[in-house]
Amino acid sequence: MQAFDLVVKGGTLVNHDGVGRCDIGVRGGKIAEIGDLARAAGGEIVDAAGLHILPGVIDSQVHFREPGFAPKEDLESGSRAAVLGGVTAVFDMPNTEPPTTSAARLADKVKRATHRMHCDFAFWIGGTHENATDIPELERLPGAAGIKVFMGSSTGSLLVADDKGVAAILAKTRRRAAFHSEDEGRLETRKGLRVAGDPASHPIWRDEEAALLSTQRLVRIARESHAVIHILHVSTAEEIDLLAAHKDIASLEATPQHLTFSAEDYALLGTRLQMNPPVRVERHRARIWYGLEQGIVDVLGSDHAPHTLAEKAKPYPQSPSGMPGVQTLVPVMLDYVHAGRLSLQHFVDLTSAGPARLFGIAGKGRIAVGYDADLTLVDLKRRETITDSWIASRCGWTPFAGRTVTGWPVGTMIRGRRVMWEGEIVTPGQGEAVRFLGSL
Repeated sequence: MQAFDLVVKGGTLVNHDGVGRCDIGVRGGKIAEIGDLARAAGGEIVDAAGLHILPGVIDSQVHFREPGFAPKEDLESGSRAAVLGGVTAVFDMPNTEPPTTSAARLADKVKRATHRMHCDFAFWIGGTHENATDIPELERLPGAAGIKVFMGSSTGSLLVADDKGVAAILAKTRRRAAFHSEDEGRLETRKGLRVAGDPASHPIWRDEEAALLSTQRLVRIARESHAVIHILHVSTAEEIDLLAAHKDIASLEATPQHLTFSAEDYALLGTRLQMNPPVRVERHRARIWYGLEQGIVDVLGSDHAPHTLAEKAKPYPQSPSGMPGVQTLVPVMLDYVHAGRLSLQHFVDLTSAGPARLFGIAGKGRIAVGYDADLTLVDLKRRETITDSWIASRCGWTPFAGRTVTGWPVGTMIRGRRVMWEGEIVTPGQGEAVRFLGSL
């Protein structure tokens, strides 16, 4: 008789080879067998009847705020929100205090996170004018997701607004570098278009031209540098069409926010909808959906960027940009699966196989023998209403509050451990650094 540490029985597996009933046997945190394991013995047996088993969802853009901004979030609370939402691994952004721009600061984050975070993790390293020459070593360090560059919407050393600075970074990268792409010069000249107390003026100030100009520059520099790039949270129709012509060097991310909301929603949500780049008029949302449906969009990311309600209550433009999202990514997008906007296998590609493929993740992103036993178990028929009280982030709110969805995360398994089950954390934090192909 075969023996496993864990057997997940009776679920419907969604994977690279299709959708069908399969059992999964796990040993030593890795998938050891897939098939009919009715006669197998397991140290733990999980009954997944009626559930769909997805490769563990990877959110490649979160801001967990540690160190520096603990009242908004820290690595423990952010990762708690992640696993409650069915997310098994996250890539955290470098705009902390101090920013993650050196080997020592990356090592500090990895130390803070190891066996304290509930999910597995990697950290983007901020590319700057000062550390460009160090990038070949920095991007290969343990726990490094790669290099992230802010071309707009940042302050201090993390802002790289000039073409020469971007080129210096891309000349050194060998992995796929990620970019916040807004033209800082245009943002500066248009600040006068902000209307005090009116967050609906946010997308007028940070208009589509600011995003398009920056992305056009970035594509040109990447070609000249023979580099590959990743554009985060694409927000405009024009960028979708531009990037469709440059898929050989450019990948892109869409967020549930830009797929769900439009400028009309500022009237209801106010500053809670304020983010960078902004939620825009309906034609942009429609074209991002087109990009997703046509395979132009490579991955989904939450851009989880929490601020307290007290901060969000400040009058625009004193109010900060950003909103939580890691806990709602799976249920919001499963509701679109239910509505027929995308297939379940496409969702898996956008949240598991896609991130693994783009960023060279080792041993995650698919359900296959030898891979980490990272599983997201979902009930596609379960209807729930998203509420602020469900949100585990320290900010305690979500722009999706009141939205009823069909499709819900029931279980989160990471390296063969049940971490979340039926809305409860059942295993203490055991998070470890994501491994990457070619890292040191």
